[in-house]
Amino acid sequence: MDEKEVAAIDVVAALTSEFRVLVFGGFFDRLRPAFTFSSFRMTIREKSQIMTAAEMEAALNRLAREIVERNRETRNLALIGIRRRGVPLADRLAKRILEVGKVQVPVGYLDINLYRDDLSTVSTQPVIQRTEIHFSIVDLSVVLVDDVLYTGRTVRAAIDALLDYGRPKFIQLCVLIDRGHRELPIEANYVGKAVQTSDNEIVEVKLTEVDQKECVLLVEKV
Repeated sequence: MDEKEVAAIDVVAALTSEFRVLVFGGFFDRLRPAFTFSSFRMTIREKSQIMTAAEMEAALNRLAREIVERNRETRNLALIGIRRRGVPLADRLAKRILEVGKVQVPVGYLDINLYRDDLSTVSTQPVIQRTEIHFSIVDLSVVLVDDVLYTGRTVRAAIDALLDYGRPKFIQLCVLIDRGHRELPIEANYVGKAVQTSDNEIVEVKLTEVDQKECVLLVEKV
């Protein structure tokens, strides 16, 4: 076997853990487990900071006021946080709405993984968490809360999941960041900050409750 044949076999071996080659009219099995898909793990680098902790605080205060102003009947209002980071954001907004509107609005938490049409691109083993909505949403004005609005597919999945719990009067959407690139005709009613991004960039919202830090970062795939 010359060097070119050896090199060709090594290339095939690198592409699969088990392969078969034909040599002198016979088949030989050979295992090469060294190659794994971990070689393709995406790496990212930080480009800039979109929001500081103080700017996030100011944005949430403004969003709470806007929600109260648009929903005069705050007693018929409910917040539903989309897991994962929509949950602490919904809790924070509820506290601010209590301060502004003097009404304690119910808060629920929604897991939408089983409703996604892009599940295969999210994770090979998505973490399914509990949906916690301990009140009737029938005839309520429901505000879905999430950290980042991107293609709109997460929100569409959230609406599908929410309707399994009843038919609200209205469904509104509140997001901390709108980064554009919509694939569905979905827009937010309340936006903390709109950011121009490219498809190669990712917006990372860091929250104390989840990440032990508070900021919004723009990172780039490399």
